[in-house]
Amino acid sequence: MPEREYLFTSESVTEGHPDKMCDQISDAILDAIIKREAELAEAGFVAPSGTKAAPDYVRVACETLITTGLVVVSGEIRTHAYVDVPAVVRDVVQDIGYTRAKYGFDSETCGVITTIHEQSTDIAMGVDESFEVQHGLNGDPLDLIGAGDQGMMFGYACNETSQLMPLPIYLAHRLAERLTAVRKAGVLEYLRPDGKSQVTVRYVDHKPVSVEKILLSTQHADGVDIEGLLKPDLIEHVIKPVFELEGIDYSSADIYVNPTGRFVIGGPMGDTGLTGRKIIVDTYGGMGRHGGGAFSGKDCTKVDRSAAYAARWVAKTVVAAGLADRCEIELAYAIGVAHPLSVMIETFGTEKVSVGAIESAISQVFDLRPGAIIRDLDLRRPIYRKTAAYGHFGRSDKDFTWERTDRADQLAEAAGLDD
Repeated sequence: MPEREYLFTSESVTEGHPDKMCDQISDAILDAIIKREAELAEAGFVAPSGTKAAPDYVRVACETLITTGLVVVSGEIRTHAYVDVPAVVRDVVQDIGYTRAKYGFDSETCGVITTIHEQSTDIAMGVDESFEVQHGLNGDPLDLIGAGDQGMMFGYACNETSQLMPLPIYLAHRLAERLTAVRKAGVLEYLRPDGKSQVTVRYVDHKPVSVEKILLSTQHADGVDIEGLLKPDLIEHVIKPVFELEGIDYSSADIYVNPTGRFVIGGPMGDTGLTGRKIIVDTYGGMGRHGGGAFSGKDCTKVDRSAAYAARWVAKTVVAAGLADRCEIELAYAIGVAHPLSVMIETFGTEKVSVGAIESAISQVFDLRPGAIIRDLDLRRPIYRKTAAYGHFGRSDKDFTWERTDRADQLAEAAGLDD
C-alpha cells in the first residue's frame, strides 16, 4: 500500500514574458560589462584614480522594470567600462521578438530610461577585503573575497530526470522552450512572444508515476480560433515533440490551452515586468526550498547567485554519486565574511550512507567560500543572459558549470559509499 499519493505542479514562462524580459535585460547588461572590463584589462587600462581594469573589479546589481512602451534600468554598478545600456536593452527586446507595435511592444520605438550609480563603498569594502582578512584570521588568498550579502541559499537535486531535476519543472521548461522555438522558426506564424506552461505530475511514495495535466497559454494574433486551431497546433508542434523526446506518456493527461479564450494583449502591454519576480521558475518549481534572493543582474560576488549555483552543484553531485535519491542543501552567509556560517544537508530519508558521512565528504570535496566558488565554477564570464530564461538548473549547456558531476566519484569515495 502506498505511503502517500499526491499531485505536484510547476510552471515555466517563455522569454517573452515581461518578468523574463527584465531578467534577460539585466543579465545582458551584466554580460556586456564583464566582456568590456575584460577587454580593458587585456589592454592594460588604468583609471585616473589608479585602479586597474580587471574582471574581479566588476560589481553589478542591475534591476529592470518594463511596462507599456517603456524600459527602466536601475541599480548599482562598479566598472571601468562604458556600456551603451539603451542599445543592450533594444537588442534583447528585438531578439525576443517584440519588433512590431501590433505585438504590444517595439524594440525600436520603446523608451529606455537609465538610473544607475556606483555600488556603496560600505558594501564594497567587505567584498574586496573580507572579515577574515581584515581581522588577520587567515592568509589564504581565497579568503580575500567576502560574501556580497547576508542570506541563505538552497540547492536541490533528485533522480527523477536525466538532468537530476524534479520532473514537473523540467517538463514545464521544455514546453516553454519548445513554444518559443516553434514561434521563432515560423512554424506557427500567429504566435507571439509571451507565454506560460504548467505541468502537474502524480507522485506515489515521492516518485513520479504519471503526467496528469498540461497547461499552455500563449500570446497570439487576433482572430485565432483557440479550440479549432491553436490547441491542436500546440499539441502537434509543442506538446507531442517534448514528451516523445523525453519518452513520457501524456495520453491520459488533461490538456488546457489558453483557458481564458483569448491572449492577444501580452508582454509589457499586458503586465508590468520586474527583474527577479520568477525565482521559483528559475530554480526547482517549488520542489525544494528557496532563500528568497533572485539571480539575474547580479555579478558572481553576490552569493544570492553564486552560492545558489554552488548549492545546486553540490546537491546534484550528491545524487549523481549515488549517495541519496534526493538532496537539498542550505548555505548561509554573512556580508563581508568568506566562510559560510552554516551548511545543512537534507536527504529526506533517501540516503545510502549516513547524513553525517555525506556532510563530512562535502566539506572535503567542496570549498564553499565565494572566492573558491567563483574559481571552481569559472563565474567571471559573460554567460548570464542565457541563464535568464528556461531555468538556471537542469541545462546541458557547457557554460552551466554548476551542472557538472565530475566530482561524483571523489565524493562517493570520501563518503565511504563502497566501504
